[in-house]
Amino acid sequence: MAAALLTLTGDAELTTAFARALAPDLRAGDTILLDGPVGAGKSHFARALIRARLESPAEEVPSPTFTLVQTYDGEPPIWHADLYRLSDVAEVEELGLLDAMPDAIALIEWPDRMAPVENALKLRFRSHENPDFRRIEAEGDAITWARMRRAGERAVFAQSAGWADAEVSFLAGDASARRYFRLKRGNDTAVLMDSDADTLLRYLAMTDWLSQRGFDVPKVIATDKAVGLALLEDFGDAQIARVIETSPDRAGDLYHRIAALLARLASFPPAPGVRVLDGPEMARQVGMFAEWYPKAAGAGVEVQAAADEIAPAIARLHADLCADLPPVTGLRDFHAENIILTPDDRLGLLDFQDAVETHPAYDLVSVLHDARREIPPEVEQAAITRFMQDTGLNADRFRAAFALLGVQRNLRIMGIFTRLCLVEGKSRYLQFMPHVWSLIQRELQAPELTELSALIEQMPPPDAATIERIGSQCRR
Repeated sequence: MAAALLTLTGDAELTTAFARALAPDLRAGDTILLDGPVGAGKSHFARALIRARLESPAEEVPSPTFTLVQTYDGEPPIWHADLYRLSDVAEVEELGLLDAMPDAIALIEWPDRMAPVENALKLRFRSHENPDFRRIEAEGDAITWARMRRAGERAVFAQSAGWADAEVSFLAGDASARRYFRLKRGNDTAVLMDSDADTLLRYLAMTDWLSQRGFDVPKVIATDKAVGLALLEDFGDAQIARVIETSPDRAGDLYHRIAALLARLASFPPAPGVRVLDGPEMARQVGMFAEWYPKAAGAGVEVQAAADEIAPAIARLHADLCADLPPVTGLRDFHAENIILTPDDRLGLLDFQDAVETHPAYDLVSVLHDARREIPPEVEQAAITRFMQDTGLNADRFRAAFALLGVQRNLRIMGIFTRLCLVEGKSRYLQFMPHVWSLIQRELQAPELTELSALIEQMPPPDAATIERIGSQCRR
């Protein structure tokens, strides 16, 4: 059922910012109805949105007043219609617009000249007592168009931060609801972080803590803590993963530097207020594997029973192998895609809002036993050696703890990947399962993990047949 979703009041700059903010969120089948009198800003909005969607600020976007329809070759294509000159609803059929709408983004001015469109977003453009301002009222299905409301909040935030005139492009998203957009204004760029308010507060707290200790994190340009938006320094696109992909010979040096960075991070007491990731919590989290993977892989009752024993075994082993060392700050989601090589050759850190108080090996496991990529064995061993040299930890104890945390982390990832497919329809993560499983098998070679190995060897491996079986259950 259509409902009032958002009201924006502001100048032409805000209208442009709203169109640019909404553009990356549109997809095939989205229809936006632009209602309002002549000169209210409908064409201005459509022009800004089309240019943003095409990532072409200079794109010629003529008004379709006389041609009735203008089309643009985007992904998906864009249809911009002006129905002002139509006198009969039946004439819409002749335009081809109705046939195109399921596979296109449609912007329709003067929509009262056609039959109602199901699940469309209606934007009403109204005049304002200030002649330089306009009022935009959005109406549509609250679930379908929740992204539109968020785009409006991003536009208001960008204007308040002085970036309303910036071009907007989608930068990244992840398995959470957090997203990032790049704002470009001339030669200047910034990153807009879109999250929930609690995540943003944790991110800002860790930004302060890390920067005070000399770690390279993005400078904070502006924030709206209440709605979970922040404008951050742009470190660029040189993720360590990309650097190594194009220059594999740099892997040894870069992972050596990363190990030294983690050793320095481990020299500080844990950051205040972060969550505790200890043995009981690790056992709870690894329960996600037993909850999702065996059943989806077609395992029977006996295998499920063995899977249910994994978490208690990890809790016992953590007490034996890990509890002797004081905890440190772990950035948790620490891997080669969240580390940037800045233009001046610094290691810039990203995505540390989920930092925890945990064992010193945790982040080293995360970056060296990466679910998305294979690290050469000699690079891995050199990085571990550097970390142990810098921290002075006992080699045998550390390697046993490293193996245990690797098993825990990667089993949990197997559970997460399964759940993302079954519940959220994100099947692309299944392709990483064979590599993650191979990491688990390597980690289980540690003689201290014999008990755990006996349980895990009963699990069905993620071979092609198993992955196909899980994929067939993926939510559509």
